[in-house]
Amino acid sequence: MKKIMTIALLSILTLSGCSALEEVNSSLEYADHATEYVNTVKEFANEVPALSQDAVTNGEARANLEKELELMKTEIEEFNAMEPPQTQIAEGIHEKIVSSNQQLSDGIELYLNNIENGQIAPKALEDSEIMNSIDNITGLAKQIEELGN
Repeated sequence: MKKIMTIALLSILTLSGCSALEEVNSSLEYADHATEYVNTVKEFANEVPALSQDAVTNGEARANLEKELELMKTEIEEFNAMEPPQTQIAEGIHEKIVSSNQQLSDGIELYLNNIENGQIAPKALEDSEIMNSIDNITGLAKQIEELGN
């Protein structure tokens, strides 16, 4: 009887340890993906204003701008589809990013519609929800880094 209790106790402790380890691994994996996403958003923010400026007079730059905007929408959808780890911190970070992503996606869609209507305005891009949303997302980088530590 004592052996059975010892085995049962060890099994429970082992399973608990595995669960905790899985949670840590899940948090680290999520932090890596979220960091990659934030870096993608930063690159997008650095490239798009110049493309927008060039797109005013250059058809090839306009096509590149549209392509970058569409690619960012795809990145947004892929990130939003991720399942965050079941921790309050990770879920909170994910919720904030998804919320900002919605604004970013809406801003991108509006800007794409403007491009289709021949209204390419670099100043409008800078003042749009696109850049505000990017600031919100990149502002979460420190929280994401802490999640990974």
